[in-house]
Amino acid sequence: MINKIKYILSEELDIEVSEIKEDSRIQEDLGADSLAIMEIFLALEEAFDIEIPYSIVENMKTVNDIVDYLKKHSIGYDI
Repeated sequence: MINKIKYILSEELDIEVSEIKEDSRIQEDLGADSLAIMEIFLALEEAFDIEIPYSIVENMKTVNDIVDYLKKHSIGYDI
């Protein structure tokens, strides 16, 4: 799961996967703006076949936040 998340982040933000750490902050460390954040979460929803409410998206600040949410709400995906 973490590798898939990092891949999505790297594709959406045009950065190397190696730059993405689990404690990376999506905006401050990875450089995502509000449009990129929405694109990231749309890609995550598609990849993991899940709906992520906007109220949740607003509170996800780090890669770990994404991992934790998806671990709790996705079915059939390993970390």
